[in-house]
Amino acid sequence: MKPLLPDIASPLVAWQLTHGRHALPWQATRDPYRVWLSEIMLQQTQVSTVLGYYERFLQRFPEVAALAAAPLDDVLALWAGLGYYSRARHLHRCAQQVMAQHGGTFPRSAQALQELPGIGRSTAAAIAAFCWDERVPILDGNVKRVLTRVLAFEGDLADARVERALWAQAQALLPAQGQDMPAYTQGLMDLGATLCSQRQPRCADCPLQAACRARAEDRIAEFPRKTRKLKRKRVEMTWLWLRRADGAHWLLQRPARGVWAGLWSLPECADVAEAQASVQGWAGSATQGDTFTHVLTHRDLVITPWQFRFSGAAPSADELQQRWPGGRWIGPADLDAVGLPAPLSRLLRR
Repeated sequence: MKPLLPDIASPLVAWQLTHGRHALPWQATRDPYRVWLSEIMLQQTQVSTVLGYYERFLQRFPEVAALAAAPLDDVLALWAGLGYYSRARHLHRCAQQVMAQHGGTFPRSAQALQELPGIGRSTAAAIAAFCWDERVPILDGNVKRVLTRVLAFEGDLADARVERALWAQAQALLPAQGQDMPAYTQGLMDLGATLCSQRQPRCADCPLQAACRARAEDRIAEFPRKTRKLKRKRVEMTWLWLRRADGAHWLLQRPARGVWAGLWSLPECADVAEAQASVQGWAGSATQGDTFTHVLTHRDLVITPWQFRFSGAAPSADELQQRWPGGRWIGPADLDAVGLPAPLSRLLRR
């Protein structure tokens, strides 16, 4: 016989209304556009980082129609530095699909929202719960940690079948009244972000301490269980940094897939020797910059910038495009108009 699930909804809703977060700019609205934007930005990104980006996006794209009509380059330029750039491309595609297929109005159910680009099950549920009180569970990383500890959930979340079982438990734990869904959903987010941390959780302040089996059994550190881990890779690259006398940089738009997809970056060479060979016959001076490491989720990029400054007239864009198709000269004043990888943005503005 399966053990009865605890009532976590009542204490969690009461705690959120009294002690939860209420001052975040996307909380005082039921506008699905603004809630959706915040949920996408908050994926794998801290609230403190998102705040500035969220306000700038709304200033530039105050509604879904403005976002859908904007060039992708404008969207990527505003997203630059936020990371996980596939989110920005999906954001743009989603806005266009909302306009083309739904008349500019977001579908009013979690199931329908999942049909849109870049909106997964948990994100769709969050939007539906906050905007329309729909009784659907969320299950992002923080919430998985909260629920697996409360339930002492033994399964390995690397197994899709086990994760489906946790989804079923999350559904069963929902409050009975839809009107409690915004506070309940926000409460799970707040609890995972503030008290139920991966290390050094503040159990004494937790509204669910009486129901938490992991705490009762002194096994908090065991949950959540997930054995499969990303294998980190070390990738070495040399950036060929071509600069005209007027300070313009030769930049290429990266492919639509892969690291920094769709952003503008410097041409890449296998090593410094290849960079040197690329500028043979041109008048100018070369400087090798300090090698630095940029850390991504599953790889470490070890980058060496090799700069060549033209002393006279630089080759024309047509000539350079024969070597690096799709490139163009971009002056210092125009850097904000294109999306740049964060480490390159810092390098060019130094």
